[in-house]
Amino acid sequence: MNIQLEKMKQNQECERRKRIAEEKHKEWVQKKREEERRERKRKLSKEMAEKATRELEKMQLQEKADIKYKEWLKKKRAEEAEKKKKEKEKRTRSEKIFKEWLQNARNKPQPALNGYGFPHGKSTGLY
Repeated sequence: MNIQLEKMKQNQECERRKRIAEEKHKEWVQKKREEERRERKRKLSKEMAEKATRELEKMQLQEKADIKYKEWLKKKRAEEAEKKKKEKEKRTRSEKIFKEWLQNARNKPQPALNGYGFPHGKSTGLY
């Protein structure tokens, strides 16, 4: 009977140890899964933050490019306007000078072709 009691105690002890080992294993697996879940979540949030940072940098670069393009376009249009203005002023001045010359040419007496009977306007020595 003592032997039977001893065997029973050993079996119970074995069962208890088995149960404890299983519980510890379950705990370890649960901790491991929780840790993996947290790690995935951390990686995902890190990736999202990096992606957001890249998007922000991309947007800032695009904004800078847009600003530079607008400045360039504004400068180019100003240059074109200045060029047209100068051309218009030049044309206006040319027209004004031409009109003055035309007015003076009408009022100016025409030179005699062979003035005073001399050929080519010079005296030949003969009267």
